Amino acid sequence: MRPFAEHWSGFASDVLGPLPSVPRHPLLLTRFGMRALLSARTLARNTFRHERARAAFAGIAAHSVLSLDEPSSAAAGVLLGAALHSVGWPVPRGGAQSITRALCSYLAEFGSSITTSMRVENLAKLPNSVAQYDVTLCDVTPRQLLQLAGDRLSPSYRNQLAKYRYGPGVFKVDYALREPIPWKAADCLRAATVHLGGSFDEIAASEAAMRGGNHAERPFVLLAQPSLFDPSRAPDGRHTAWAYCHVPNGSTFDMLSRLEGQIERFAPGFCDCILARRVFLPAALEAMDANLVGGDVSGGAMDLRQLLFRPTWRHYATSAPDLYLCSASTPPGGGVHGMCGYHAARLAVSRLRT
Repeated sequence: MRPFAEHWSGFASDVLGPLPSVPRHPLLLTRFGMRALLSARTLARNTFRHERARAAFAGIAAHSVLSLDEPSSAAAGVLLGAALHSVGWPVPRGGAQSITRALCSYLAEFGSSITTSMRVENLAKLPNSVAQYDVTLCDVTPRQLLQLAGDRLSPSYRNQLAKYRYGPGVFKVDYALREPIPWKAADCLRAATVHLGGSFDEIAASEAAMRGGNHAERPFVLLAQPSLFDPSRAPDGRHTAWAYCHVPNGSTFDMLSRLEGQIERFAPGFCDCILARRVFLPAALEAMDANLVGGDVSGGAMDLRQLLFRPTWRHYATSAPDLYLCSASTPPGGGVHGMCGYHAARLAVSRLRT
């Protein structure tokens, strides 16, 4: 990860978007591609001598929501690992909502207005106050765009959108805690994000079960404990945490006991710290955010075939000249980076100027 971390600024601009026609660091991008196309298992086996390093890499690579034996599952491990070494994995002070508030405040400086709680089911029937604009950017998945745009799109483009595949879902739990999580490993109290899975093989078995449409007995768990570093996340003396594991898309299986059993494995007494919990099955997540189809938080399956062509060769543009797609279903994919909207907006503006 060293070469990517040391040149993170230029490297990030090459990988956090559509494949550039003229990359800033062509040799570095080629080097990344040679690693990224591998399975996480192959890269870990050929790169790391010790099981602890392989296990650490497995946890990062599992963010791909792929089996760790699938091609390109190493990409997330290398990319997120390089980011970790370069700029860290920060958490927003005050919660993710603070990012939204900051963006809204910035927009207001330009006289922009934001309307919420207005359901849109057909772009042809938008209110006049919305329909008057030159371009429309849709933060939705490809199949949802198909429903929204209908006849505005060409038949061939509609056919491409209809073929888009969703990925696995997540089973998520939010926690209010009496005290910090009692980790066996004290170093975990220094981490905002903790990956729970044991060895590489254990994590790989969990992700393989999920990709096979099954529910792991010992699921790989991604856990965040932001209140350790941001006191505004909880009342004085209390703490918050959230955790999720990967499940088949649209799963209705209750993974609570298995998820908490995995946390207890590494933090005995965790359940005694729980003041309250809120459980979200995939359907509950989709009810909160229609983009999370079947609980898919990545905006679609992240396998090699779809990753290279998500959602179509047009990327952000559609067959309608005034309509753009800017969701996590476009390059560079899911994550709290905002780059999908950034690149879509730049493309739209460049076309307006011509």
